[in-house]
Amino acid sequence: MKSRLRFMVMMAVVALVSFEGFSQKVDEERMQRDIEVAENILSTLLKQQYDKRSFFPIEVSGSYRAGYGVTFTMPNIQSNIYFNTFEGPGSFGGFDSDGITIIETGPENDAAQIADGQRKNNRAIVRGGAARAPLAKKGNSKVERDSVKDESSHRTIKAAKDFIADYGDLIGQLAPTERIIITNRSEGGDRMWFGNFENQANNFITVEGLKSDILQYKQGKMTREQLIAKIKVVNSERDTELQPDLELLTSIFNRLYRSDLSKTYFTQENAYYERLKDFGVIYHMQVYSSNQLDADTWSMPTLGLDEIGQTERDKKVKELFPLFTKSIKEDILEYGRTLRSLKDDENLIFDIRMTRCRGCGIPSSLEYTIKYSVLKDYAAGKITKEAALGKISEKKGEEQ
Repeated sequence: MKSRLRFMVMMAVVALVSFEGFSQKVDEERMQRDIEVAENILSTLLKQQYDKRSFFPIEVSGSYRAGYGVTFTMPNIQSNIYFNTFEGPGSFGGFDSDGITIIETGPENDAAQIADGQRKNNRAIVRGGAARAPLAKKGNSKVERDSVKDESSHRTIKAAKDFIADYGDLIGQLAPTERIIITNRSEGGDRMWFGNFENQANNFITVEGLKSDILQYKQGKMTREQLIAKIKVVNSERDTELQPDLELLTSIFNRLYRSDLSKTYFTQENAYYERLKDFGVIYHMQVYSSNQLDADTWSMPTLGLDEIGQTERDKKVKELFPLFTKSIKEDILEYGRTLRSLKDDENLIFDIRMTRCRGCGIPSSLEYTIKYSVLKDYAAGKITKEAALGKISEKKGEEQ
């Protein structure tokens, strides 16, 4: 009897603690301050991994998502290093004294225009940039370039791990179940501006640590080596080989969410995918709710509405949001099972940039993730539709 009573008291305490942790309110101003300080620290740690004379400022951007944690987005340093070590016929890269990247071009490279740049006296000028390794000499082999890329990935991952282990506790309001994520995947993917160079380095890196593990280390209950071992790392190279089943799923979603078929938001056939070796596939979509006819007038083709005002348009956008989230998850489940080239432990991810609606309270982005093994089990009838839908994880971007 006493043991049963003791057990019930323990369960009540655990439930109370869990409830208090769940209901804990976050001081948004303090959280933003902590994130900005952390951005500066992470940027400094990344810079210290590279030659101090060979980089521009590394911009790191952090955002908090309640119940999930803080995500820090960093530049794709590997892509920049590859680009700066690449020397095609008649090309050479360097910096001028104003901190501007200069790409000298010959006749063979004239077609490779640089986005948002200027061309003057056969020089492509790009303002801004990210970390940059010393340029490779002409004649460097692919093996040498890959070595530079691998070394860059190693340094980036080390800086991210050091940050989580040594400074993760500075974000004081994170709950024990929340995490710190550092990634080089920006919203909407990470397409190269500089053309589609053969064998370009374009690695996907994500480093993730739990706040509870950080606290265990800080309290002396875990060694630094044990904490580092618990930090999850995904370092996967993008696979540029076209795969029929992945292409097919792109065409399916481009068709499903055209304005003549969709009943919620729509695309303009802009979905594309990134295949990440031993990780999975990420599909990127941009969805819209309406077309702006003039300053105050909109049309909403999926609802058959023409010439409506801003207030009515925003009201309809908010009403469509739960319908869209329901339909997109069901479509991911139904059509995702057509894939054949993924491994059981790989992921199918949909990264969706949302329609603009300022003040509507809907997120700026959505991300859905499901394991391929779940899709296989559902296709084979081993689990129900409801169970499979429950295994799709959802991440929401910042509220608009």
